[in-house]
Parts: sequence; C-alpha cells; structure tokens
Amino acid sequence: MNRSAATTILDGGRYFEGPRWHQGRLWFVDCMARTLLSISTSGELQEHAVVTDDTPCGLGVLPNGDIVVLTMFKKRLLRFSDGALSLYADLSDVAIGTIDDMIIDGQGRAYVGDLGFNLPPPEGRGAVGRIILVMPDGSARVVADGLRFPNGIAVSSDHRRLVVAEMDGAGLADYDIGADGGLSLRGRFGRVNDPDGICLDRDGAVWVASFTEDAFVRIDRNGAELERIELPGRRALACALGGADRRTLFCLSAETSYEELRKSKSVSRIDIIEVDTPGDGYP
Repeated sequence: MNRSAATTILDGGRYFEGPRWHQGRLWFVDCMARTLLSISTSGELQEHAVVTDDTPCGLGVLPNGDIVVLTMFKKRLLRFSDGALSLYADLSDVAIGTIDDMIIDGQGRAYVGDLGFNLPPPEGRGAVGRIILVMPDGSARVVADGLRFPNGIAVSSDHRRLVVAEMDGAGLADYDIGADGGLSLRGRFGRVNDPDGICLDRDGAVWVASFTEDAFVRIDRNGAELERIELPGRRALACALGGADRRTLFCLSAETSYEELRKSKSVSRIDIIEVDTPGDGYP
C-alpha cells in the first residue's frame, strides 16, 4: 500500500471482518473480540454490541437500516435493532458446516456462505461449499453448491449478479440472480491466492482481499488484474467501498498467519485509500 496515499483510521484490534458502509459509517465486526463496531472516516469508533456465545463474522444491512450479524458456529443470524441483538434466522437445520460470510441485498435477501465442513478446515475437503438464501419472510434454501470454501460475497446494485470468493479455489465464482433470488453459475474468473472479502465497483470489477498475497487486488470481469494495493507483512482480510462518493476503499488487514490464528494471535487494522471508480451494490 502506498503509505503516502493511505490513512490508518484504526489499529490494535484483534481480527476485523465484514465491512459494510451504512449511514455515513463503516460497520464491521471484531471476530476475536466478538464485538459489533462502526467507525467514521475520521476514526471515531463506536462499539454497539457484544456476541457473548459465538464468533461473529459476516454482516448485512436490512432495507430498514437494521444490521444483521452472522455467528459462525451456532449458525445464526442476529438482528441488531434498538441497541440490542435478537435472533433473526437459525440456519442450524440448513447449513452443513460452519457459516462464514454473508451479504444482504437491497431487497432484504441474505446470501450466506456455508463452508460445508466445520472449522478448522479438514484435509481433502473438496468442493462442498454452498450458498444459502434467507428470504425476508425467514424461509431459507440452498441456491448454489460445489464451491471451494465460499468466502466474501457481493451483489450488484441491479440485483442481477452475485460474486463469491472461493478461498480454496483461488478465484471468483460469478452467478446470475433470478427473480426469485435463485443463482445460476455464469462461470469463474480471476486468479488470486486465498481470496477473502470482496466488493464490487461501478465498472463491474471486483476488489479482492488476498490473504496470503498481502494485497488488495482489483480484477475485471474477464479475470485481468487491474490494480494492486500491497500491505507487506499483513494479511488482507476484507474490503468495502464507502465514503460520501463511495470512492474510499476500506482495507481491513491483520498481522497474523494461519498458524498464529490457531493460537488466537492477531493484531488488526483498518486503512483507507481513495480509488478512481466508485463502489456498486452490496457491500
């Protein structure tokens, strides 16, 4: 990352995930501290809630502005409203494995990544991951399968396209969204090691956090790399485009490794950098 062009707005957290721009602030979770947080572009931080009995990860925003927090191991979605968390959806009867990231589109439909296995990842796990769709009425169904560790998820503003990062697949899966929210695989594109969180921009390109490349990479719809923001020695975790014109790229990273994560050793940070193309859709 070009330090002259980037600004650190928060440092010293544990493991930041799920960045979502909402009402002039970046909302996110600290997975290890089990907290729901938000921050302004100037660095003013607020803690909103604590998840006492599970690890929070993915976030979504409902059309009325309420935040939904995914909890990984109990396989629940929790609604944050009026300063408190309550059960929004229980996916324990639908999900096969640990659930990870999630996005909610502008129609209130939640797309949830089901790893298909329980963490820590077993050897020889294969393409067992799925996407679960949770409708606003609470009904849930599997809308995609055959994924290799589904991680970050993004939906275009016209609700016609969904992209998911396949962490084990080292690339991105591209889906068409049907009128009923169902998904049909258009194809796969891009090549990036250990892709984690993602976001879309107005050109249809995808910003991808590459965990082991220590970089945020912008990839076009044909799979070509357009830009790269490097963070030497830091794992790239997730990203989102926000700010007044959605040209502020929020880069969530951590000083850690897969081995250190098993020991809960991690120090997380958020940097911001201005980019040329505004964000699109969700997140």
